[in-house]
This record gives sequence, C-alpha cells and structure tokens, in this order.
Amino acid sequence: MKPASPLAADLGLAGLRGATLAEVDAAAALQHRTDRKYLLPLDRARLLVDGLADTHHVLDLGGRRTTSYLSTYFDTERLGAWRAHVQRRRRRWKVRTRLYAEDALCRVEVKTKDGRGATVKHALKAPAHAYGRLDDTAAGFVDDVLRRADVAVTAASLSPAAEIRYVRAALADLGHGTRVTLDGLLTCHRGDRTAALDPGHVLVETKGGARPAPADRLLLRLGARPVSLSKYIVGQSLLTPGLPDNDVRRLARTHFTATARPAPLLERTPAA
Repeated sequence: MKPASPLAADLGLAGLRGATLAEVDAAAALQHRTDRKYLLPLDRARLLVDGLADTHHVLDLGGRRTTSYLSTYFDTERLGAWRAHVQRRRRRWKVRTRLYAEDALCRVEVKTKDGRGATVKHALKAPAHAYGRLDDTAAGFVDDVLRRADVAVTAASLSPAAEIRYVRAALADLGHGTRVTLDGLLTCHRGDRTAALDPGHVLVETKGGARPAPADRLLLRLGARPVSLSKYIVGQSLLTPGLPDNDVRRLARTHFTATARPAPLLERTPAA
C-alpha cells in the first residue's frame, strides 16, 4: 500500500475496508440525490470515520485513499449561477470542469435542481488537457443539459470564474447505495486572491436519498448540524469585491480566511 496522505492519516482511513471505483459506482448511482453538508473539526471527523467502519468502505485507488481535486467553475459576466444560488431560485445550476490530479482524468459536469429540489448531476469525460475550458464538445454538452433543465443560459455566455482545490476521501455503504465525502485542504481561487478553509476542519457531504442516512444520524450525535455551503458560492462571496452580503458569506467568515497570495499549484502527476 502507498504511504497515506496527511488527510488519510488524520482521518484514520487505514482502518476501513477498501472498495474499487467500480464497486462504489455500482452501489451508488447518484445522479438523482439529496446532499447534506457539514463543517466538522478533524478530531470529530475521525470519530465519524471510526463510527462508519462497520458499514462503509473507503474508495481505494491502487492503495491511495484520497484524491486531489481541481474544479474550475464557469459563470456569466454577471455571475448568474452565483446569484441564482444566493437568491435561492428554483432553477439553480453550476457548470465546471474537474481534474482528478493524480490520475490526470478530467470531466465536464453540469449540476441542476429538479422539480423536487434534488441535485441532478450530468458528466462528460474529457481529456486532461481540456481542464479549465469548454471546447466545442463540452459546450454542446453544457447547452444540451441546461436546455433540458429549462435554464436560459448557453455555454457561449460562460467563462472561468473561480477554481476550487481540495483533497477528498470518499466512503460508501455498498449495501444501501449512500456515500460520504470528506474534503480537506480546501482553497478557493479567483485572480490573485485565495480563500482557505481552516485546516483543522473538513467539509463533510452525505449523498443519498431524501431521508437522512445513518451517517447523518451519527453526525448529529457528534454535534454537527447541516449547513448550506457551496464551495463555489463561498469562493465568489469572499473573493469578489462588490457582491451583496449574504448568509453564505457570514457563515464562511467564521471558517475561511481570505488572502491576496495565490496558493501553490497542486502537483498534477499521473498515478504510478
């Protein structure tokens, strides 16, 4: 097994059974899902992992139990995606390209809300060199998804608006098709400014059906409460001058620090 990453060691991931990507994907077809998010101190995040060890597996990629993510988000000139979320509009959407850094894999992703308020995610595989831009193939995919979701936005009106970087561990209940992700070392970047989550915290997300999963009940016992927090919305709220104050910014200011120094780039090397 490869040496554990700092986040994997902090969370005690070595104590969980591993699962392949194919096993996780087969157990949890989560294009339709309900997400719940929690900000959790690292010590309680480790208690969460310990408490899920009997029912959950950790995604293991050739001995590696965390993955570095880079996500470039696209928005209109007037930040239509950001405003739709902050104003809690019914037709919310996000467009991004995502790079799985160690594996040099890239996807174009579009997230919308369905009529029941559940998140619907559509994804298209893309070459790694296409990360951070929307080529003709990606633009056609984005236009098709947004049109079917009745979102009056086209790829031609979008440009890169922010980049989010973090390290993720993914747990899955293979029997019940629910997942838990834990994101650490989270930073948001726009121009020469960076906002970073307190390194003593992780962002936990549960992904499953409308009813709270066992992981949600365990999180409540650990003193965590769901928060409405989008990585992209946080980044724009803290880093873009002139945006109106909002609940997201007030929450983020208690856990994020904004600076004018860009963070160093993550190393983008394929896995051995």
